Amino acid sequence: MVHKVLFWSGFGLAVRVWQLGIEMRPFFNKESLWAYPFYAGIGGSFGYYLLGVEQRQMRILADRRDSLLEKRRRRAEREAGVGGAEKSEAGGILASTS
Repeated sequence: MVHKVLFWSGFGLAVRVWQLGIEMRPFFNKESLWAYPFYAGIGGSFGYYLLGVEQRQMRILADRRDSLLEKRRRRAEREAGVGGAEKSEAGGILASTS
């Protein structure tokens, strides 16, 4: 969990460094040092948002998987019940005709 937030915080810092590099401004200017934590915070909050998105998607996928497995189990039981009745009837018919 924390690694995603830290990654996106680092990405925010990298964006700030890239921005200053494009503008050809010094990286550590006293008047603009406040921007580094700001960019890191924006990146970290984006990482936190993506973490929530991933958790919601995993929960939805797990619920869907459980639903499909339950559906398959019920279908297998239904087919085993129907197939078992046909086999017992076929055996009874053969036994009575021979």
